[in-house]
This record gives sequence, C-alpha cells and structure tokens, in this order.
Amino acid sequence: MRPSFALFACLLATVSTLRAEVLPLDHECAGLVKKYLTAVVEQDWKTAADMIVSDSLERRQRETVSIIKSAPTMSDEASMLQGYNAKDYKELEKMSPQEFYVADRNAWHQKLKIAPETTLRKKETLKIEVLSAASEKDKGYVHVVVRTSQETLTDKIEELFLISFIPNPKNPKGWLISPEMKDRPVITPLPGSEGAKKGAAK
Repeated sequence: MRPSFALFACLLATVSTLRAEVLPLDHECAGLVKKYLTAVVEQDWKTAADMIVSDSLERRQRETVSIIKSAPTMSDEASMLQGYNAKDYKELEKMSPQEFYVADRNAWHQKLKIAPETTLRKKETLKIEVLSAASEKDKGYVHVVVRTSQETLTDKIEELFLISFIPNPKNPKGWLISPEMKDRPVITPLPGSEGAKKGAAK
C-alpha cells in the first residue's frame, strides 16, 4: 500500500502544478470538434482540411511526396499514385497543402474499398460526446477529449480522441486543429540557439 500512496501523492502534486483551465463543454472548440469529426466520417475532406493547421498538412505532403520519389521502380510509383489522379509526384508537389490533403484522403479511402452501405450506416449512427475541455493559457492551446460511437453493418465502434487547437494566425478569434501535438514533440529553438537564429533570418 505504501508505494501506491506515494505514487498517488506524486500524481496529485503534479496535477496541482498544471496551469490548465477547465472549460465548459459548450466551448467553441467543442463545437469545432463535432464539426471536424462529422466531416471526417462523411468524407468531406475539404471542410476537414480547412480546419487543420497548414504546417501539419504541408508536412504530410512533403513526407508523402518523398516516399513516392524514392519508389524503386516506375511501377511502384504508379501504384503509390493510384487514387491521386496524378501522373507523377510533381503534380502532387504543385498542389496546395489543402488540395493534397483532399487527394490523399480520397486515395486512401479508395484503397480501403469500403462498401457504400457501410459508409452510410457509419454516417447515420455517428454519436460524438465531448467529455472534457481545457486550455493551457500560457501557450494558448485548447484540448478537447471526445468519445465517438458509430456502427458498421456488423459492429459497433467506439473511440476516444484528444484533439488540440491553436489560435488561427489569420483570425485571432478562430481556432485550428493541430493533429500532431499529441503524436510529435513540439520543438521550439531556445533563444540564442542556431535554430532560433535561422528562424529569425527567415
């Protein structure tokens, strides 16, 4: 029992030092989560793309194009391009990050070959429950935890998501989803470091 109590005390101390503020479940970002997840289930990729941080979409585009560029044969490249409606990787490079996201998602779902009636059933049964929302005031982030439920023709699928938002640089009152915040470290060059100097030079 003693180790468990010590662990609990440690966690409690950690939680008490966090500077997160609990937000109401009807916060604007909670509504945006519902809009985003509904767009994903309905495969409305244009709406979803417009809600995501552009840097994230650009990174996805660069990484995908790099993989296609490194294809060992032309047949392999053609196979990777299937569903993109592009004859080569150069056409993907010319797309805007948002256009690429739409093309990429369409290509992915085309490969999945999900039956139309299954897709329709998932749309009809989608439920989105916002469990919590919190802000990191010093960083300007908002994090929303949601549980989704939907059905296929054979199964009920439940998932738990953490979706993070940052202020929209083009609209101070708006928000954009930062999908990689929970999957990739957020790296900021320290003042005076080489990375900071390069960023300032740009």
